Amino acid sequence: MKLDRSEDGFTIDASLVSELLNVPPSGVQALMRQNEITSYCERGEGEHEGHYRLTFFFKSRRARLNVNESGQVIKRSIIDFGDRPMPLSTHKLGGP
Repeated sequence: MKLDRSEDGFTIDASLVSELLNVPPSGVQALMRQNEITSYCERGEGEHEGHYRLTFFFKSRRARLNVNESGQVIKRSIIDFGDRPMPLSTHKLGGP
């Protein structure tokens, strides 16, 4: 799996975000506009230079994609906290 990369960052297909966050693909853009789906991107330093971590949040679900400089997905992870509230630490940069 590969993401498109530009000078401004990465472009991610709504179907991938949909799959990661368990929402219908047709609802992704609206949920992002309403700040129901939020995200951030971290750039690796030191031994992680040239890698990026993209994190997406929706309700009790957090999804991460680790990608290299060219946008190739190296690792993906999903945590779903179910009915429990998502811990605030999961929203911090560099968090667990």
